[in-house]
Amino acid sequence: MTVFGYKLPALSSLILWALLWEIVGQLDLTFFVPPFSEVIMTLIGLVPTQGFLNALSITTWSFAVGVFFSLVIGIPVGILMGKSRILDELLLPWVNIFISAPLTALVPVLMVLFGFGTRTVIITTALFAIWIVILNARTGVKQINRSLVEMAHCFGASPMEAFFKIYFWAALPEILGGVRIGIIRAVKGVIIGQLLISIVGFGALFELYSSQFLMAEFWAVLIVLFGLAFSLSEFLAYLERKVAYYAAAR
Repeated sequence: MTVFGYKLPALSSLILWALLWEIVGQLDLTFFVPPFSEVIMTLIGLVPTQGFLNALSITTWSFAVGVFFSLVIGIPVGILMGKSRILDELLLPWVNIFISAPLTALVPVLMVLFGFGTRTVIITTALFAIWIVILNARTGVKQINRSLVEMAHCFGASPMEAFFKIYFWAALPEILGGVRIGIIRAVKGVIIGQLLISIVGFGALFELYSSQFLMAEFWAVLIVLFGLAFSLSEFLAYLERKVAYYAAAR
């Protein structure tokens, strides 16, 4: 049985963890874990405040712009890598390096190159997301049935038409998978950027609440962040399921 698209065992697991959180908080074993009910009440009171809304606006803007650039650059580059052996051999080692490297170590370099403002936070967000987008788009193109490409050439399709009408749509399941994982990585990127580069948005709230040991507020903001990331991920997973027939047709 499912509720809102989720199986009951999964929902039961979330309820169980919330109950365990509440019990640990009520036992007062550590100040770091307040009761779950206290966190929820704090969240309800925190959301309408101007400080929270400003932080949400700043973080959403940096996140959205960073993800936008990671997609408009990453998807075409990945498709071109899948099409061209030379380009693939040229770029694939760098993609593999950056997708496995600790990108946080690059933050000081980005600060020197681009300063301490929102622009650097956006670049950090894009760097966290773009590599998995490229890799998945490349993988999708590699799995395309070559007869589709040959058919497009036989009917006189231009390279641009083949790019959008064949490669993009046929690789769409893998592209959406890369976008979903990239968005999750982008959430990490925007928070790291706001904590280390420019203390604004949710990064500023985390810094404020942790320094003043306001753990209920800290966990409330963290729940909002996790909820937003989870909602985006599930929406893209839903889109993946909707276009799954492309993989079968391919």
